[in-house]
Amino acid sequence: MQTPTLIVHELSQTATLLAIRDKLDANALIEMAVEIQQIPAPTFAEEKRATFLKERFVHYGLQDVTTDDRFNVYGRWPGQRQSGPALMVSAHTDTVFPQETHLTVRSEKGRIYGPGLGDNSMGVAALLALLDTLQTYQITPEVDIWFVANSREEGLGDLGGMRAAWQKLGNRLGAAIVLEGMALGRIYRAGIAVRRLRITCTAPGGHSWLHFGQPTAIHGLIELGAQIIALTVPSQPRTTYNIGLIEGGHSVNSLATSASLYLDLRSEETAALATLEQQVLSAIDRVQRPDLSFAAEIVGDRPAGSISIYHPLVQLATATLQAIDIQPVYETGSTDANILLANGLPTVTVGITHGGNAHRLDEYIETEPTADGFWHVLLLILSTAKSLPGWQQ
Repeated sequence: MQTPTLIVHELSQTATLLAIRDKLDANALIEMAVEIQQIPAPTFAEEKRATFLKERFVHYGLQDVTTDDRFNVYGRWPGQRQSGPALMVSAHTDTVFPQETHLTVRSEKGRIYGPGLGDNSMGVAALLALLDTLQTYQITPEVDIWFVANSREEGLGDLGGMRAAWQKLGNRLGAAIVLEGMALGRIYRAGIAVRRLRITCTAPGGHSWLHFGQPTAIHGLIELGAQIIALTVPSQPRTTYNIGLIEGGHSVNSLATSASLYLDLRSEETAALATLEQQVLSAIDRVQRPDLSFAAEIVGDRPAGSISIYHPLVQLATATLQAIDIQPVYETGSTDANILLANGLPTVTVGITHGGNAHRLDEYIETEPTADGFWHVLLLILSTAKSLPGWQQ
């Protein structure tokens, strides 16, 4: 059996791949990323991007092009073996930015700045660049490749797009590759467990002067928040918490009748996450009292899953990064891959370029690594499609 390094090397030396490598146009990929970034796509409002991407999927000749009620877009590129397990390649379309966000981009010293450009317009653009390459060079991979532009990866989307994609395609798949715009050099082969809670405090309310000293929902919520941020969490397995949103009250001179916070809990191990969640619930019990009540609602639940660094898919990802002289960093994180890994599907998440300031208005991508990053992803997809039938034996 050929090693992953040999598979990647032999593939990269074929006449077709050499021609592709010689004519790679990173500028076209970057321009497409900017075009996608200019289409607002807050989580739960990805329809405009879905419409654009469906048109492009049809243009590039994908078969079975469809959308669903989550604004996922699907299309199949036929392989030589259409009866066996297929490969899925996906990128999420949503961003963390509200509809009204100004999406102006600017270039400076080898970087292009723009909200949502790296996370994840670059990943989505790579889907289209891959399709353009397959069509231009009339490449027929070993197995079918399902291209999926999925929604609801960010925030309270709770991976809803990928959950729907798994329901639709799961029984047809043998492996998956998830694309993130700014993760070049990193191989995410494990998904961490994530739990998100909306904790609401309620109280009778009243006037800030006349009823001073009586329970107020905001004061109660602050008291709870103080106990949460005083919690000690383990460094191994890495475990974290974050109060990301706080809302409540109706005027500055009123005792608040209702207030809530959104709490993000994460851990590399499910048991550690469960322990942390129980500590939060115990803190609620301590601060709860007559006329001050709390309710905790689960608003996000991302399952954990992983594959070994010795799995053939991880080793192919390693070999394709080494082909562009990058030594990989093996990562754990929370991506669309969580759903797939938790369901036992071999999956890695990889990137196209470097960048920074994700989820900020000054988010940026670096232009120089883009060509190498796309080459690595193309090699990974084609080598995985070539190798996948052998994994089932």
